[in-house]
Amino acid sequence: MKKRNITGALALGAAATMVLAGCSASSDDTSAEGGLDNGDQQDLTIAVFNGWDEGIAASELWKAILEEKGYSVELEYADVAPVYQGLSDDDYDVVLDTWLPITHADYIAEYGDEMVDLGAWNEEAKLTIAVNEDAPIDSLDELAENADLFDNRLVGIEPGSGLNRVTEEVVIPGYGLEDMDYLTSSTPAMLAELTAATEAGENIAVTLWSPHWAYDAFPIKNLEDPEGALGDVEGIHSFGGKSFESNFPTLAGWLTEFKMDSELLYSLENVMFNADEDIEDYSPIVEQWISENQEWVDSLTS
Repeated sequence: MKKRNITGALALGAAATMVLAGCSASSDDTSAEGGLDNGDQQDLTIAVFNGWDEGIAASELWKAILEEKGYSVELEYADVAPVYQGLSDDDYDVVLDTWLPITHADYIAEYGDEMVDLGAWNEEAKLTIAVNEDAPIDSLDELAENADLFDNRLVGIEPGSGLNRVTEEVVIPGYGLEDMDYLTSSTPAMLAELTAATEAGENIAVTLWSPHWAYDAFPIKNLEDPEGALGDVEGIHSFGGKSFESNFPTLAGWLTEFKMDSELLYSLENVMFNADEDIEDYSPIVEQWISENQEWVDSLTS
């Protein structure tokens, strides 16, 4: 499995041309003022959470779609907290990876009045604690008494993530896991630990979420959560900055109508991330995937 340095990633879009919404691209459809004939500004900055693959995939997809329509798109990778601060200040235009009503609720409570909720594009999201498929336990309420079988470790992701907050504040005290070593670093580091344990045939417990391509790449299973500590199924929302709807009225409409089920998302994530080599430019992969799903992609801006 490929490892990625997400923090260092920066995808830059090239300016092309645009026609009225619902029409095909043309070289004569960028206005003299630098905007697009559909009423949107040409330059767009999409914030992308470090390590959140579903958000990376959705952002790369929309980058490719919008550049074909004349937008100049920049993807800026950052940790969760700075993204919401930046959206509220119009430093970013939009983020496509807000989980509600649980994971990112604190940030929406703090910054929500300065942002716009464009709705959920996937409603099958779930926070999980996953273990290797042949692990001798099936439920979180069995983990504490079997902690030694997992080297007394629970491997987490970014310290600033909502998943980390829920794990620290609800899961660990709720299931008596205080004596386990809870390791936080980054999603790539967690996946590296998962890879190493899988290859060695060892037990491992990690914080994870669905949808994620790891469920196709590794023999893993979710531990049951009888206490409901990880919450219910969530929606993945797009959130625009405070000026997004006025700066991008057409794109705001497209994103409001945007829907992508988990199976389709898995297929995009798998071709992007589940590869042996280190990939720095996803554009050719995404363009190939678009060509294989052209009718659905065209419907996003029809």
